Amino acid sequence: MTPSHKNKTFSTLLATLFGSLGAHRFYLYGKKDYWAWVSALIFAALFVAVMAQLPQTLFIIFLALFLISFFAGLIAALVIGLTPDEKWDGQHNTATGRTSNSGWAVILLVILTFALGSTALIAAIARAFDLYLTGGAFG
Repeated sequence: MTPSHKNKTFSTLLATLFGSLGAHRFYLYGKKDYWAWVSALIFAALFVAVMAQLPQTLFIIFLALFLISFFAGLIAALVIGLTPDEKWDGQHNTATGRTSNSGWAVILLVILTFALGSTALIAAIARAFDLYLTGGAFG
């Protein structure tokens, strides 16, 4: 049985939108990927923490893990999108016999990912300084 061709544009899109869940890793490496399950479990733990209304310290820990997972997904999207097609085919499409020809869609996804990541990083830094300088007051 011939392995399926892994599309670089679709992988970049998955990493941009659902990278914190590890969707791109499930697509690329299958269900046996350790890091994909770690990402999915972090997201599930944050969801349970929100629904169960756990104490604030546990919620902040799960939120920090989610933010790390979110930024890791964006970095993965940038790495996937900026990988040359020849190297991509050598890593993921060696047995398919097909070559990748990613066009402008990947470049636009990389630009979107960079804009999203830089905006989220600036917002996280601003909120962290706000909490630090106000002593944890909200507002």
